[in-house]
Amino acid sequence: MTKTEIVIVGAGYSGIAATKMLSKKLKKNPDAHITLIDRHSYQTMMTELHEVAGGRVEPEAIQYDLQRLFCKRKNVSIVTDTVTTIDKEKKVVKTQQGSYSFDYLVLGMGGEPNDFGTPGVKEHGFTLWSMDDAIKIREHIERTVALAAVEPDEAKRNAMLNFVVCGSGFTGIEMVGELIDWKDRLAKNNKIKPEDINLMVVEAAPTILNMLDRNDAAKAEKYLTKKGVSILKDMPIVEVNEDHIVLKSGEKIPTHTLIWTAGVKANSDAEKFDIPAARANRLVSNEYMQAKGFEDKGIYVVGDLVYFEESDKENRPTPQIVQAAEQTGLCAAKNILATINGTEKEAYKGKYDGFMVSIGSKYAVACVFDKYHLSGFFAMLMKHIINLRYFFDIRSGYYMFQYIMHEFFRIKNERNIFRGHTSRNSNVLWSVPLRIFYGCVWLVEAMKKVVGNGKVLQPSTWFGDGSWFTNTVAFPFEWLQPTSDATSGASQAAETAATATPDPTFGLSYAFGEEPMLVFKSMPDWFGSIMKFMMPNTEVALFMQKFMTLFEVALALAIIVGLFTWLANATTIVLVVMFCLSGMFYWVNIWFLFVAFALMNGSGRAFGLDKWVIPWIQRKLGNWWYGDVKSRYGEKS
Repeated sequence: MTKTEIVIVGAGYSGIAATKMLSKKLKKNPDAHITLIDRHSYQTMMTELHEVAGGRVEPEAIQYDLQRLFCKRKNVSIVTDTVTTIDKEKKVVKTQQGSYSFDYLVLGMGGEPNDFGTPGVKEHGFTLWSMDDAIKIREHIERTVALAAVEPDEAKRNAMLNFVVCGSGFTGIEMVGELIDWKDRLAKNNKIKPEDINLMVVEAAPTILNMLDRNDAAKAEKYLTKKGVSILKDMPIVEVNEDHIVLKSGEKIPTHTLIWTAGVKANSDAEKFDIPAARANRLVSNEYMQAKGFEDKGIYVVGDLVYFEESDKENRPTPQIVQAAEQTGLCAAKNILATINGTEKEAYKGKYDGFMVSIGSKYAVACVFDKYHLSGFFAMLMKHIINLRYFFDIRSGYYMFQYIMHEFFRIKNERNIFRGHTSRNSNVLWSVPLRIFYGCVWLVEAMKKVVGNGKVLQPSTWFGDGSWFTNTVAFPFEWLQPTSDATSGASQAAETAATATPDPTFGLSYAFGEEPMLVFKSMPDWFGSIMKFMMPNTEVALFMQKFMTLFEVALALAIIVGLFTWLANATTIVLVVMFCLSGMFYWVNIWFLFVAFALMNGSGRAFGLDKWVIPWIQRKLGNWWYGDVKSRYGEKS
C-alpha cells in the first residue's frame, strides 16, 4: 500500500499543534507519515520574544528544539529547510535542498511585520517577530546606552536614550514593559541615572490595547504612566530616520531606537504559492481550513497565514493570536484525519478564552473566560499558568521544567513575579559542611542499629544484642509484639517505669532534664493500615529492619560524598515523615526536614561527586531519549 504523506510547513504554534495531533492519531497507521519543515531547527515561543529583546532571559529560554519535541514520534520526520515553491498539480513541495511529495499539505508559515510602506522602517527601525529580531534589539539597546553614557553632546545623548515603541498592541506594550524593568540595570551598568532613559509608545489609533476590555486597557495605561512611559495616541508615524521619527502632525521626535510593532501580515514567502489572498496577504481558506480554490488538492492553511471570516464573530477574520493559531492547526489536522478515515469534516469555530498582556515581569492585566478580570500579581501568575499549560498540551515535560527554571529560578536582577525571592543565586560551597554533618548524623544513627550494644571500634562485637540484625523485632508496632505472659510482665514493668519519668515537653531542641515529645504519640489508623500491609508478620519485619539499616548507611554515605544529593535528601524527607507517623520521631529532631530541603539545592556540586556524575548522566540520558540534537535536521540532496 502507498504511504500517505502529510507535509507541514512551519513549526510555529499551529504547525506544532497539527503535527502533534496527526502523529498521535496516526500512530497505529503504518502507512501514514508526517514531514515537518521549518527554516529553523527549533520552535520559538513567539509570545515571549520581548523577554529576550528586553534582556530578561537568554534566547535558549524560549527556543524549543524540534528533536526534543518529537523524539519518540516514529511517524514524524523533521527537516530544516526553506520552502521555495509548491507544485499544486503534482503535489510536491520544493525546498532549497530538495523536494517532498504530499497527499496533504498544511501551510503554517506564520506572519511577519507589516510596516504599511512607511518610509525608513526597514532601513532604520527594529521589528520584533523573530529570534534574530529580539537579539538585534537587545544588542542595539546595550550598545546605544553604553555609547550615550560617554556622549558629550547633550542633544545627541538625549536622542540616544529616547526609546520609542510604535504600536500599542500586545507586542508593543510587552516590549515597553520589559524596558521599564531593564532600564535601572542599564543605568547602573553604564553609570547614568535611570530617569535619563526615556520610554515612549506611539499609537496611530486613539486608544491602546484595542483587543482588551476598556477597563483592563485603562489599568495598563495607568501603570505605564505611573512608570514614566510617555504615550502618544492618535499619532501615526509617517517617516523613520536614523536619529528621529516624524509624526503625521509634522512633529519630529529624536531617537536612535524605534521598535516597530504596529502590524502583522502573512509571510511574504507565501506570495509565491499562487493561492488567493486577502488583507495583509493572508491566504484565504474555507471553514475546514482548506485553501480556497485548491480544496481537492489537500492543501490547508493555518495560523497567522490563514484568512477565514468567522460568521459567529461578525465575519471578522481569525485573529492572529496563539489561541487561533493552535485551533486552526487542530482543525486542519482533524479534517485531514476525517478524509483519511472517511468521516465527516469539522468546520472551524474559534473559541478564545480571553486575553492578557504582561507589562514587565511583575505586572499584567488579563481577562480570562471573558468574565474574570485580573491585574497585577494574579494576572501575571495566570500568564505563567497558561504558558505552562502549553507545555502540557504539547506533552513536553522537559521544556516545562526549563520554563520554570528560566522564569522563576535563573532570572537575574529580580525580574520575576516573586521579585527575585526565588532567584537569589548562592554558592553551594557554603552548604558543604552542613551536607557532611547531616550525612554523618544519618550514618551514626544507622551504625547504632548495626553495632547494637557492641563497641564501634570492635567489629567482632557488632550485630549482637540491641542490633537490628538480631531476631528481635525493633519496630514498636502492636501487631509485631510477642503476646506471652513474660512479655506481658515486661510490658507492665515498662509502663511502671514510664510513670516515673517526667511528662514529655514540647521543644525544638533538647533541654537538660526534659523528656522530649514525640511528633505523633501514636500511629494514625490509616498509616497503621499501610504499615501492617507492608509488614504483616515478624519475618517480613525482620527483613525490613535489616534492609532499612543498610539503606540508611548507603543514604548517609551518598550525602557525605555528594552523590545524587537531591534524590538522597528527598528520600530522607520521606523517611522522616514515615518515622513521625510511626510514632518513632521526636520534635527535637524535626530539623532533619529543613536541612534536607536546604541541601536539595545542588549541594553535591561543590566538593561532591555530583559535579561529574550528574552532567554525565544528563548527557547519556539526553542522547538516549532525544537522539543527537542538531542545528539542521533531515538534510536531503
